[in-house]
Amino acid sequence: MPLHIAFDDLTYLLQRCEVTTVRATREEPEYEKGSVVPSGPWMPITEADGLSLAAPACTPAATLVEIVRPPAPRTGALEHLATPLGDENTQYLGQSLARPNMMTTTQNYQDGKLIGLHVDNWDKLSHGQKPHGRRRLALNLGPGARYLIVGALDAQAVGRAVHPDDFALRHPSTDDYREHVAAGHPVSVYRIRLAPGEGYMAPTEYLLHDGSTEGEDRPSAAAFWPGRWTSKILPSLI
Repeated sequence: MPLHIAFDDLTYLLQRCEVTTVRATREEPEYEKGSVVPSGPWMPITEADGLSLAAPACTPAATLVEIVRPPAPRTGALEHLATPLGDENTQYLGQSLARPNMMTTTQNYQDGKLIGLHVDNWDKLSHGQKPHGRRRLALNLGPGARYLIVGALDAQAVGRAVHPDDFALRHPSTDDYREHVAAGHPVSVYRIRLAPGEGYMAPTEYLLHDGSTEGEDRPSAAAFWPGRWTSKILPSLI
């Protein structure tokens, strides 16, 4: 299933969203070799682009990207922010601080290198179960703006392309995307701007993604929670 973004007003999506393709890194010291990153330049999306991202009524919530206004965090209670949203098993993963002007933000904790665009693997899902993982709720704590970057090609489609003979036996991974891009196959990625206090719910186990502060002159901290939520559980910003 491709990328689907929930929106009520196409104009608001057009104001926030841009598109580009991706490339594989080579000898870039801050990145793991072969990481998938935006190729740039970022271009405004057209009305046709926006309409192609619209979520059909039958789209499962687990595969839906929503741009939302999370509850305002109370001092000392950030870990409980997602508790009222309906999933008693929601976990608080903590915060991540991104420096200004980072093309992507996620680092390999073992060596500090940036991993580029990736898919999460918190739920350890097989190929058939990949669309049924938890979504991630993210809140931009500021002080600067940041972006959600999300890919249009899902992990199942990439797994089938890279491993046509045994894809059903595999667990789709970031390495599948790296192999796919290294072979010269195009992947479109979209970035959506998030001001402080804004956030997203996204299927990060299923879609290529990362954060970004590219072009921003202030750092941005973000907090994260994986969980299972129905669509429209939080107010939409678009």
